Amino acid sequence: MNNLDIAQDTEYKPIKEVQTYKPDAIIEANAMQASLGSSETNVVFTSETQETITRDVRVSALDVAAYILEKIGKCTTMKLHKLLYYCQAWSLVWDERPLFDDKIEAWANGPVIRRLFVYHKGLYEVTVGDFSLGNSQLLNQTQRDTVDSVLNFYGDKSAQWLINLTHNETPWINARKGLDPSERGCVEIKLSDMADYYSAL
Repeated sequence: MNNLDIAQDTEYKPIKEVQTYKPDAIIEANAMQASLGSSETNVVFTSETQETITRDVRVSALDVAAYILEKIGKCTTMKLHKLLYYCQAWSLVWDERPLFDDKIEAWANGPVIRRLFVYHKGLYEVTVGDFSLGNSQLLNQTQRDTVDSVLNFYGDKSAQWLINLTHNETPWINARKGLDPSERGCVEIKLSDMADYYSAL
């Protein structure tokens, strides 16, 4: 599939119908990367509402995966990784923060979250029952709205369609520089590349 095929098949980017935040600037990549590397917990216990407390709880890719599988049911692991990638990308744009802390690597078949891969290794398809370590309840309403909007746009696409799409986009291309198409690689896809690219669409 080439760029033209993708462009003809869709309007190319999702729209978040419900937005708590409306970003007006690109994320500062260095600050974002530094925050991901912080050893501090990001939970604020105040007298504010439960939503405020939940908003500051860091969720993992396993938590988001559990939520996705609750919404769409059985899914191939290949497709799940791509959906998580786009959830992360559009969270950076819409909400001005990462959805989860886990790094995303540029593998030959597109973006992959290594922690998730290790967890489900050997499985071709997964259901929410396979993600006992994931807690979908940790996602706050803003995060759920982001994931829902991504699923509304990408959720009916095949794994191969999503792979082809990522292969045509700058963040994956940048992380694969110097590698042959089928060569193994584990370079992290930078959050700054994701934020810059998808915010410009």
